[in-house]
Amino acid sequence: MSAPKHHPFEVLRPELQALSAYHVTDSKGYIKLDAMENPYAWPEEMVDRWVKRLRHAVPNRYPDPACDSLKEALRQSNQVPAGKALLLGNGSDEIIQILLMALKPGAVVMAPEPTFVMYRQIALSLGLEFVGVPLNQKDFSLDGPGFKMAIEEHQPAMIFLAYPNNPTGNLFAHSEILSILEAAPGLVVLDEAYAPYASSSFMRDLLIYEHLLVMRTLSKLGLAGLRLGFLAGSPTLINEFDKLRLPYNINCLTQMSAEFALSEPLVFERQVAQIRLDRAALDGALRALSAVEVFESEANFILVRLQGRDPTKMFMALKSRGILIKNLHPQGGFLSGCLRITVGTPLENHHFLEAFKAALDDPQ
Repeated sequence: MSAPKHHPFEVLRPELQALSAYHVTDSKGYIKLDAMENPYAWPEEMVDRWVKRLRHAVPNRYPDPACDSLKEALRQSNQVPAGKALLLGNGSDEIIQILLMALKPGAVVMAPEPTFVMYRQIALSLGLEFVGVPLNQKDFSLDGPGFKMAIEEHQPAMIFLAYPNNPTGNLFAHSEILSILEAAPGLVVLDEAYAPYASSSFMRDLLIYEHLLVMRTLSKLGLAGLRLGFLAGSPTLINEFDKLRLPYNINCLTQMSAEFALSEPLVFERQVAQIRLDRAALDGALRALSAVEVFESEANFILVRLQGRDPTKMFMALKSRGILIKNLHPQGGFLSGCLRITVGTPLENHHFLEAFKAALDDPQ
């Protein structure tokens, strides 16, 4: 047998080999405050109704490829303007991938930074050029003039704006986003993953800007395990993106479960209201601590920066006490010294605060 002509890795794109895989920490056995999930389970009586609904599932058949019934439920629950179309994805990650696959080779993708890492990760994996525009370091607000200069210089085909932003939690100024919409030569994607917890949205602006797309997910609302995201926008644009969507990408159990969940809005409205109250309480408790800078949040998490403390040691100290949060310090830059805490139940938040205070008192 002759030797292979090529090493197996030679067939892989170099930009792919240069990337690192997205790492998810094993959370078994921990109070999980690292992934921005809704900490509240469904009430037992709701679970009973859900299981009864699932008895009608037909898993031996392919699911509805158009998801028409689910799309209508999403339109109603998210106040999608009449005349706008929806694209569904296996989480918003798949939608980001579809959007970026649609761009011409070598196109420029732009986003403020720090922000959701998958914009950069997926763009680079597809061989696109990614341009990150630094936020203002003091409060993570948009640098309006700097962003517009970057638009002028790089002429991006697509701009991503997380609203609220992850991992910082803040809403960018409405006027700054409108300015970007006016200046953008290509498409602008408003990623409203945390819309249930925020006080503002650009969903209605779809009626004004044809090049605007609004992306949301059900993960943060309380359905993270279902992996369902959607994109709203012009039917002409959505039709083009739909050509890249793999058939049957939303399985029958997700379709039935999501549609059922959306028919029970009061459960999630109560949970979201409680999380917003818990966010305010956690924010106040953190601000009362010395050596901790707390950033305003309209999401279901809070970003803090430690002063004079090693954030990695703090992360490990919390982990040793059974608390898992997100250590952002290794990302460097403006996130140096930063930790991100998901808002949990009142009991989980109490345990976190007690562990956090004890770790602050530990000599380093």
